[in-house]
Amino acid sequence: MNALQHITAIKEAFIAALPIVFGYVAIGVPCGILSASIGLSPLQVLIMCVLFYSGTGQFMLPNMYLAGTPLPSIIASIALVNLRQMLYSASLSPYAANVSPARAILFAGNVTDESFGINMTKFKTQDWDITRATWVNIFSQTSWTISGVVGCVIGGALSLPLPVASFAMTSVFICLLALALGTRDDVVAAIFAGIGVIGCKLLGLNGPAIIVGSLIGLMAACLYARARGSL
Repeated sequence: MNALQHITAIKEAFIAALPIVFGYVAIGVPCGILSASIGLSPLQVLIMCVLFYSGTGQFMLPNMYLAGTPLPSIIASIALVNLRQMLYSASLSPYAANVSPARAILFAGNVTDESFGINMTKFKTQDWDITRATWVNIFSQTSWTISGVVGCVIGGALSLPLPVASFAMTSVFICLLALALGTRDDVVAAIFAGIGVIGCKLLGLNGPAIIVGSLIGLMAACLYARARGSL
């Protein structure tokens, strides 16, 4: 890939990442404010966003801390929620099969729910590659990091109810889900994943709800595809 092609790839990735960037600004600032409420400095938030890039985890951390949750429970809960990254890695691994280990690590280390949705859709429908996908991840993480630091600097000066922040995160994910529902298999996976998450919540299994729901949705889609003869 020459310089002109690389610049074109970056532009295409930036355009693809714009919905995530705007969404991360909306939820990153409240996350930074919440982080400031437990005494984190802008530098600490910056380091956390770079080394511990997990929107859900970064929201969980201050909330559980303020609730007086023991540190081992906080670590275990966040680790359990982030197990879904294993599913993302399994889904994306075929597209990184022909790149160097360093590029694969860079790409995999910056995957989130939203960037996974965008990149997977692009991989399936367009001429997309790891270079573009990695830049989508980088733009997304950069916007999240900047927003988190700005939110921490603002601190308590901006009064934004946490339910609003939660809805902002949920709405971004709903939009990406709607864009990804291209086949009946996708719809079956989404429906059964939702049922699995709701079932876990009703049983009080909040920690493993996401990973269990994802596995149920994946198995349901595979069984449906097999029944139709498309698998």
